Amino acid sequence: MNYAQLRDEYKLRLTDSVLQFWLKHGMDKENGGIYTALDRDGSLLDTDKSVWFQGRALWSLASAYADVEPHEEYLPACESLVQFIEAHCFDTDGRMFFRVTKDGRPVIKRIRYFFSETFAVVGMAAYSRALTRAGKTAEAEKMRTRAYQIFEKILYLRNTPGILIPKFDPQNAPSRGFGVPMILLNTAQELRKAYPEKAATLTAFIDELLAEIQTYFIRPELETVLEQCAPDGTFQADHFEGRLLNPGHAIEGSWFIMNEARYRNNDAKLLKLGTQMLDWMWKRGWDSEYGGIIYFRDALGKSATEYWHDMKFWWPQTEAIIANLMAYHLTGKEQYAEQFKTAHEYAHKLFPDPEYGEWFGYFHRDGSLSTPLKGNMYKGPFHIPRMYIICHELLGKF
Repeated sequence: MNYAQLRDEYKLRLTDSVLQFWLKHGMDKENGGIYTALDRDGSLLDTDKSVWFQGRALWSLASAYADVEPHEEYLPACESLVQFIEAHCFDTDGRMFFRVTKDGRPVIKRIRYFFSETFAVVGMAAYSRALTRAGKTAEAEKMRTRAYQIFEKILYLRNTPGILIPKFDPQNAPSRGFGVPMILLNTAQELRKAYPEKAATLTAFIDELLAEIQTYFIRPELETVLEQCAPDGTFQADHFEGRLLNPGHAIEGSWFIMNEARYRNNDAKLLKLGTQMLDWMWKRGWDSEYGGIIYFRDALGKSATEYWHDMKFWWPQTEAIIANLMAYHLTGKEQYAEQFKTAHEYAHKLFPDPEYGEWFGYFHRDGSLSTPLKGNMYKGPFHIPRMYIICHELLGKF
């Protein structure tokens, strides 16, 4: 592949197709913030707003400004997102909502999780870096300080017994999930980029998360990464949830770990862990018949339990593209170059919309379109722009 040419292509797709789609159709000029429930042509399908995506869109626009190209229109959009988050997305107890009305009134609050908070942290951390690039150092300092305050609230929620309500009854079905340490790993990494003075503290926290992931979810005997296990790490083989594999999620975690290896001067142990996770989950997740990363697998090869188990969602494809390119950059192994090429060609043949821009999100296993919408409460400007931003940087190293 011509990596220099592909780098230019990724930048163009990021700025002219994906981010422009959301700037044009998603930004709410009346109430602030962003809508994500958009149809193929950008028309509005639902006026409620995802709180996740106020932070995620903030990360995407701010990171594009800080790391790719400082488009003037990105900063006002970032400021709109921050103002909406601060004015409408926090409850009186300091925790965040999951979904609000267009003008910021509460609709859903998920008391089991703190993922809304993690996305606010990464968004504000990235915005502080964008403000620094723009020469607005005082505003940048305020923003990273605010990001760290929210991060400390996350740690309080996580470490204080009785605040978070478990998904499963802790007496009858105790469990722990891969998603929490994985997302916190990336949250700490993004915050560290904005706050190098706190690098030692954040890196020590990352060490704890890496130990948790290795202890409980990495299963060499199964050659897989579990999404859920018992609190002591026991494989819950007699439950649907215990056997459920999410290859895209584990591959996302694999490149978080490879990125940490890169931060630590290509740490050999972390690089081995990250590439091992990628190897296992590529083998589990890649559809050899139709192409693409399949959504769910069963750890023991039993019958699938979710009706959408074999669909091709947009975001696992983006994670496979990042992970394989990063693995190739760090190891030089042609296996990863070929897998990157395979994942890139599959995704870009199927998902981008040549007429209205952005990507479709949902295909059936055989590549037939399930729905033409561009966004909802879970799909918006994050996974796709993140892929283009990170790969743009990596492609510049070849």
